[in-house]
Amino acid sequence: MINDVYEEMRESTDKSLEAFKRELAKTRTGRANPTILDGIRVDYYGTPTPINQMATVSVPENRLIVIAPWDQTQVDAIDKAIQKANLDVNPVNDGKVIRLAFPTLTEDRRKDIVKQIKKMAEEARVSIRMHRRDANDMVKALEKDGDVTEDQAHKAGDQIQKIHDEFIKKIDEIAEAKEKEVMEI
Repeated sequence: MINDVYEEMRESTDKSLEAFKRELAKTRTGRANPTILDGIRVDYYGTPTPINQMATVSVPENRLIVIAPWDQTQVDAIDKAIQKANLDVNPVNDGKVIRLAFPTLTEDRRKDIVKQIKKMAEEARVSIRMHRRDANDMVKALEKDGDVTEDQAHKAGDQIQKIHDEFIKKIDEIAEAKEKEVMEI
């Protein structure tokens, strides 16, 4: 029973960590990164479709993304979707491909991005804390129902704290690496 609590907490904290990583991947760092397009959907014959499922996305240079749609009639639709996504990058559409040139970030913009990263990291930490609280509540419920002893509940609380600390450390390490990447470009 207690092992189920640990497993459930690990799964939920792992999902929170993955969500944090996905959000962080979308953050602009000054380098061209195709994951910045992941959240953008294009109306492809009535179906919202991710860009990478309807075009070849490549990064030929450090600050350039080239999007080559497989269906040339969709160039304008992709262009509009990118503009609507408000990426702070103006797409250049030549009728066949779309180019996204990423300008060099100013020092102020870098600091703003670092603030955003810190905010995302704190949101991820809060999510991990909520999972810890939920796991502790489950253990208390098991103890109240008489399914575990007081000693087992205390040991479970220690184990839950260890899982919590492990994931908080991962979040801190990932955020720190991303901040470093933003500031060194």
